[in-house]
Amino acid sequence: MVLKDKVAVVTGASSGMGYVIAAEYAKEGAKVLAVARRAERLENLVKETEGYAGKVVAYAADLSNMDAAEKIIDEAVRQFGKVDILVNNAGIMDDFSPVGQFKNEMLDKIMKVNVNAPFYSSRRAIEAFEKQGSGGSIINIASVAGLYGGRGGAVYVASKHAIVGLTKNTAFHYRDKNIRCNAICPGGIETEVGAGEFMKNVNAEAAQEMYKGIGTMPRQGKSEEIASVALFLASDAASYISGQAIAVDGGWTSY
Repeated sequence: MVLKDKVAVVTGASSGMGYVIAAEYAKEGAKVLAVARRAERLENLVKETEGYAGKVVAYAADLSNMDAAEKIIDEAVRQFGKVDILVNNAGIMDDFSPVGQFKNEMLDKIMKVNVNAPFYSSRRAIEAFEKQGSGGSIINIASVAGLYGGRGGAVYVASKHAIVGLTKNTAFHYRDKNIRCNAICPGGIETEVGAGEFMKNVNAEAAQEMYKGIGTMPRQGKSEEIASVALFLASDAASYISGQAIAVDGGWTSY
């Protein structure tokens, strides 16, 4: 059990990558505060992980709200006495529009969830890590859209570039305090992120441009393949890895 006695907070845990990461952490001995808006989906996760070496506790929160994004760390400390790992996984897609066509409400909502929430929750996690004095690990779920080029909608791509920058800056500033920060940059993964509110009415012309070359993707990845990397980065086996943005895309971006 590589996460025995560890406490983790995983956001966006009601489906997809966050759901599997939370379950994997619990299987490996961690106590996990699983955070998402959909309480009923979180309860499914709690039931599924009953009997695991660790434990999953559901916590419903809308992370577009600053107070909520900070309180998830406070709640983990309240319930478990400490926090060791934060996985900033919650995120939403845009409608593929370029900068000349984005909608104001889309920019506001996506930045609140994809960028502001990780900033707020990470700030609170750093405070907890420093107070505890035992270090900690932050894992940000970015995207290959934030690591290579600009494929995708302007708002989403900008949000993921921001997360890669936040990752590297956090790693740099807290490198002497045993606080690590890394980003996972998935390629095309089978998740529900494409079912978000702004994907219901996509910018068809921009989407057509975005999908050019998509056929070179070897296959879609699975949430379990992201969770395995998240487990490694949270473990002591990755104690010398920080400030990295790791593409997990089956070699797609190597073309």
